[in-house]
Amino acid sequence: MELKRVVVTGLGTLTPLGNNVEDYWTNLVNGVSGADNITLFDASKFKTRFACEVKGFDPTQFMDKKEARKLDRFAQLALVASDMAVADANISKDNVDIDRVGVIFASGIGGLTTFQDEVINFSQGDGTPRFNPFFIPKMILDIAAGQISMRHGFRGPNFAVVSACASSTNGLITAADNIRLGKADIILAGGSEAVISMAGVGGFNAMKAMSERNDDPKTASRPYDKDRDGFVMGEAAGVIILEEYEHAKKRGAKIYCELMGGGATADAYHLTAPHPEGLGARNVMLAALKDAGMKPEEIDYINTHGTSTPLGDGAEAKAITEVFGDHAYKLNISATKSMTGHCLGAAGVIEAIACIQSVIHDIVPPTINHFTADPTLDPNLNFTFNKAQKRTVNAALSNTFGFGGHNACVIVKKYVA
Repeated sequence: MELKRVVVTGLGTLTPLGNNVEDYWTNLVNGVSGADNITLFDASKFKTRFACEVKGFDPTQFMDKKEARKLDRFAQLALVASDMAVADANISKDNVDIDRVGVIFASGIGGLTTFQDEVINFSQGDGTPRFNPFFIPKMILDIAAGQISMRHGFRGPNFAVVSACASSTNGLITAADNIRLGKADIILAGGSEAVISMAGVGGFNAMKAMSERNDDPKTASRPYDKDRDGFVMGEAAGVIILEEYEHAKKRGAKIYCELMGGGATADAYHLTAPHPEGLGARNVMLAALKDAGMKPEEIDYINTHGTSTPLGDGAEAKAITEVFGDHAYKLNISATKSMTGHCLGAAGVIEAIACIQSVIHDIVPPTINHFTADPTLDPNLNFTFNKAQKRTVNAALSNTFGFGGHNACVIVKKYVA
């Protein structure tokens, strides 16, 4: 069976660096940090009091107050990002078969803030079980996929994907495979996360996973820096419209790039720590290259998982040198989480969007906040420290790894008509 080609025909995103694709990309290239003091709740007693929030977001600008109240913030962000992507791809009931348009949408955690608030409200009462009737529909992480399909009337494959911080990358792979196998013409693939809350920040603080650099939030996310001390939490939503190539051509869609393939593996090692030799990371990049039918030397840029944790950054860098050999030193590597923070289940899709923009514009966004070289890292690797670099980017690879040992990787390639 010959697999169908998959192209990207629409993009939409809300991130700590901007509430549309253009602002997000401009701020990435300019090395802007999205970190600042937390405003979404009173974090004064928490070990970490800063994060990368989506700024200036008012859901009532995009939906009425009644609808907004029925949605957790993660689903609000998801709906708005999907609206952007659908408009960008010029999809309507007039030019597509809605029975063959699907939504595969990811989240690592879902409506954690809704869960937190409902339990707090119950605990402060007299024990009588009074819960909001929308408690469960607001909380469950598959509701974003359902809400998007209902909003736009899409009746194709519809479900959620969850694999912690690898969630939306796994969603992209699953969506692409559905199209390659002819099960859908178009799929809205993406992810959303919004857990900058007491439960989210407190929980990750308890794991000692996050930076506590409260005196200097904007430089706290320091991938590959000797003094990195943990990730900075972010929130975001992103949607990529994946479409079968001939279908896109037939309806005259603009094509941004081609999604060549992806890979998924497990570390099978530790609950939260990566394999120290980068075994899972190595295997997932090899799997993605094989799936894409590409050689290592065809890749120009890698957007790494690069969370700014002491163990993770080194393991991934080691895996890159093993997979790419001498070509590793011709690559540009960057960790855009230095600017966006770690957006958990949404990280994969917004970083894939960064790769798509890099392929389109032939610019590699930087890894900012690098001050002190880490002697354990190969000094000959080009981590694109502190300043964007112009170069031809024919193909880019995006890595995302999640708690539980989940690894996922996608490859996008320049489209030539």
